[in-house]
Amino acid sequence: METMYYIGLDVHKKTIDYCVKDGSGRIYAEGSIRATRLELDMWMKTLPRPWTAAMEATIFTAWIYDHLQPHAAAVKVAHPLMLRAIAVAKKKNDRIDAKKIADCLRCDFLPECYMASTEIRERRRTLRYRNLLVRQAVQMKNKIAVLLMEAGVSYNKQKLHKVGYFRELLATNPDIDEGLKPLLRLCRETVVRLGKTESALVRSLERDSLLVERVDG
Repeated sequence: METMYYIGLDVHKKTIDYCVKDGSGRIYAEGSIRATRLELDMWMKTLPRPWTAAMEATIFTAWIYDHLQPHAAAVKVAHPLMLRAIAVAKKKNDRIDAKKIADCLRCDFLPECYMASTEIRERRRTLRYRNLLVRQAVQMKNKIAVLLMEAGVSYNKQKLHKVGYFRELLATNPDIDEGLKPLLRLCRETVVRLGKTESALVRSLERDSLLVERVDG
């Protein structure tokens, strides 16, 4: 029967600390590598097989998870709060390091969290970006209204963001001075640009076969 090796990964923005342990808890190897795909590839060539790895769920986790998964017996992601409750000692300033993650994995104490497939995570990223565009457009529309109110300009709230009304307002309203017009035009141009980008994004999502399948299902 092959000996499984358990790897704890402490992931940071620029580096990844690792600790490799065998089933008895003996440290096989430990160290630090740069957080790049090339460095990971070089590091994996030095590992004993088979191996399984675990890391905390962070903003950096997804790409590392995807890169390691084809080469590992398993790659697991731990829930940060639950992992802290299990792995951290009584000292308040104690930190979760690669050794503790390796031990949680080895002893089957790792509070594993669900990791969606790469395809689903990609769609979620696109949807989050679409939501960002919508929020920014709303902020710009609100900014236009605020600029007009600050200048004491009367306007029709329902028509304000219609192209024809907005142009007419800038061209004919004497309360809008020449210093305010460039700011209003810039805000309007931003709203239009965000709207076009968001619409293009929605069209691409509507054509996405994976999303269509999940919605229809």
